[in-house]
Amino acid sequence: MATNGYGRLIKDGLWNNNQALVALLGLCPLLAVTNSAVNGLGLGLATLVVITLSNATVSLIRNWVRPEVRLPVFVLVIASFVTAVELSMNAWFYELYKILGIFIPLIVTNCAIIGRAEAFASKNPLGRSLVDGLAMGIGFTLVLTVLGAVREIIGLGTIFAQADLMFGDIASGLKVSLSEDFKGMLLAILPPGAFIGLGFMISIKNIIDKRLASSRKAAAATAAEPEPTAV
Repeated sequence: MATNGYGRLIKDGLWNNNQALVALLGLCPLLAVTNSAVNGLGLGLATLVVITLSNATVSLIRNWVRPEVRLPVFVLVIASFVTAVELSMNAWFYELYKILGIFIPLIVTNCAIIGRAEAFASKNPLGRSLVDGLAMGIGFTLVLTVLGAVREIIGLGTIFAQADLMFGDIASGLKVSLSEDFKGMLLAILPPGAFIGLGFMISIKNIIDKRLASSRKAAAATAAEPEPTAV
């Protein structure tokens, strides 16, 4: 384990306590905008910036905020960073900003962000809060991007279409198409497809966790067996 448990924080954010797959927080944007990989990545990065900066700020002011007003103060901090992110996207990523629409300002209501501020950042120093915010944000972004990519492939037969909205004209060549005559499955890019896709991702994670736990249990049992006594 890394110094001060940083390794554990990273593992929790990316896998063990992934807010989308374990806590099931922030499902509104997760299910609404992940009809393509670029949309998922765009909203994920915006959420990553907000949760990281919010964690850091809450950690810095935690000793100065009275308990009875802590939640309004935390929401104000989060809203300030969401506004900055929204204005930045409006200025530099306008087309993507129009596609994501209302879900950018709705980051303020993302329970994953206020949850980490209340449960972790308000009780830990700056370094740990920053690492927690980064890990949780990256974990959430990965789920958004993977779910968006899977739905885009199944529904449209493409991946990273409109990548130029995020990375400029140089990224136009990132688009990959399965086939010119690929008809796709409409269900995948509709809201029910998001629920189904997320359900499969949660199932896969649970299967992996169970197999890892079984492997660790078997290894511990093997190590605990007494060595045969020489006669």
